[in-house]
Amino acid sequence: MEQAINHVIMLKQFVISIRPIYEALTGARSAMLCEIQAFCHPDLIDPVQGLIDSVINEDTVFAKRPLDLRNQHTYAVKAGVSGLLDVARQAYREATEDVYQLINELGESHGLSLTIKFDPARQFYIQLSAADLEDRVLPPVFTNVHKKRGTIECQTIDLMKRNQKIVDAHNEVVCLSNRSIQDLIVEIRGYVATLYRVGESIAMLDMISAFAHLVTSQEYTRPALTSTLAIKAGRHPIRESMQPSKFVPNDFYATQQKRFQVITGCNMSGKSTYIRAVALMAVMTQIGMFVPAQYASMPIRRQLFARVSLDDSIEANVSTFAAEMREAAFILRNISKDSIAIIDELGRGTSTRDGLAIALAIAEALVDSRAFIWFATHFRELAKIMGERSGVVNLHLAVDTKVEDGMMNMLYKIAEGPVGEQHYGLALARVVPLPSKVLERAGEVSTKLKQRLQSQETASATVVRERRRRLLLTLKEHLVQAQSGAMEGRTLGNWLKELQREFVIRMSAIDAAATEAEVVAGSEDEHVDESGPIASCKDTPVATGHKACTGKDPDDTIAISSGHSSTTAGSE
Repeated sequence: MEQAINHVIMLKQFVISIRPIYEALTGARSAMLCEIQAFCHPDLIDPVQGLIDSVINEDTVFAKRPLDLRNQHTYAVKAGVSGLLDVARQAYREATEDVYQLINELGESHGLSLTIKFDPARQFYIQLSAADLEDRVLPPVFTNVHKKRGTIECQTIDLMKRNQKIVDAHNEVVCLSNRSIQDLIVEIRGYVATLYRVGESIAMLDMISAFAHLVTSQEYTRPALTSTLAIKAGRHPIRESMQPSKFVPNDFYATQQKRFQVITGCNMSGKSTYIRAVALMAVMTQIGMFVPAQYASMPIRRQLFARVSLDDSIEANVSTFAAEMREAAFILRNISKDSIAIIDELGRGTSTRDGLAIALAIAEALVDSRAFIWFATHFRELAKIMGERSGVVNLHLAVDTKVEDGMMNMLYKIAEGPVGEQHYGLALARVVPLPSKVLERAGEVSTKLKQRLQSQETASATVVRERRRRLLLTLKEHLVQAQSGAMEGRTLGNWLKELQREFVIRMSAIDAAATEAEVVAGSEDEHVDESGPIASCKDTPVATGHKACTGKDPDDTIAISSGHSSTTAGSE
């Protein structure tokens, strides 16, 4: 019953606050603001306010303190609405006055300075300072004594009897008030549709004003809606407001040829913050909000998937790994080319070998989905293997390791390529430091293992062919973007020359690496298994001496004309 009184009082305050909003929106030019103002018109609200004022006292406001809240429930309904209610309130008033009179008499008779307090459990009780007693003993008339930090709280039998009388009177008042309140609620229900539209309008206004305040107080920018995701100096909108130090911004760029981004780096380097920042900015863009960046271009996406939690699900009785697999399976079943997904540390919940195998299989499936994926991982092998596939790019969070200073400085800055430092454990061991002989031996073993793996990877003909195909597809994407871009005349010509020069340099480097690998590893079988990432690579001569690569799909055919300045290609 008391909740019904609270709801009507809150509705009363809500209705009163609508008129200032209507007046503040006078002169607004935005169609949305004008529509909000129309929903807040006084002609729509005054009937509701008239009904409330006919039953509720005009000076009644919502209270929070226990005693004020009880008095509010008692005196909310106007006098004269119900005769029985007026009688019950008189009994409540007299019982409350008796309590105050009793406390004054106790103070005078015992020579003590007594203060009356109230809480919902004990109702009225007495409080006095322990210093007022000094060497005296508290008179036996006081019971239920509690000592708290220099104060004494107590009651008397007469006070408890009066408290019970007040409670009975209050319950009678609330019961009688509820009848008038329920009749009022029945009448207000006829205006529910109007109040609902007003509530929706004010909620929209609150959101817009919050966005405007954030944009004017922070360095946010309006994102453009394009087919390319490009963000310059993007920031995590929550972390930058929480941490005391200045947030380090990062750039983001994703197209179909850079749709799967593998993020590596040591612990605490900022991988999770980086991938979460791009997901949050994608959400902010599609709700019509500015984003924390210097420049932002975002595509419209239908779905956003996130696999970032490492918590066990106790309620479902599943481990961390089982939870990972369940969420990964959901993503694989529902992801499409119109999706964005962020995956953080997939495969950590099981053994290293099994975790790498599963993470690699899931990564390959996500690449085939053609969605924009940010895949943070500690598996360096995954970055190497996936880095040779078309559409995959390797990035890492940079770390400044200074052995002479005895520290590792996290730069929180994104950089191209997989993480450069293979063994952060060795770097930390040098910082500790371990004995020099142990460090030298560990470095020698690490170097030999690295050289062995590199020789095996470089000698693979399949890897070389995939690198060529990937370079050709990247060239194709650049040319398509230039065709639909704003560059013209000399600017376009200079850009094409630079693109040609860069392409020749990179393709020559691939050919040189392949030749060097063949000298070291010997001749390699020319035929590649049909199930590999490149079905065939025919030795068809072109103007530059490179090979024209053909993928699994007949449409994935790219030929480079003389000078590398143009391409003819099917859809990738």
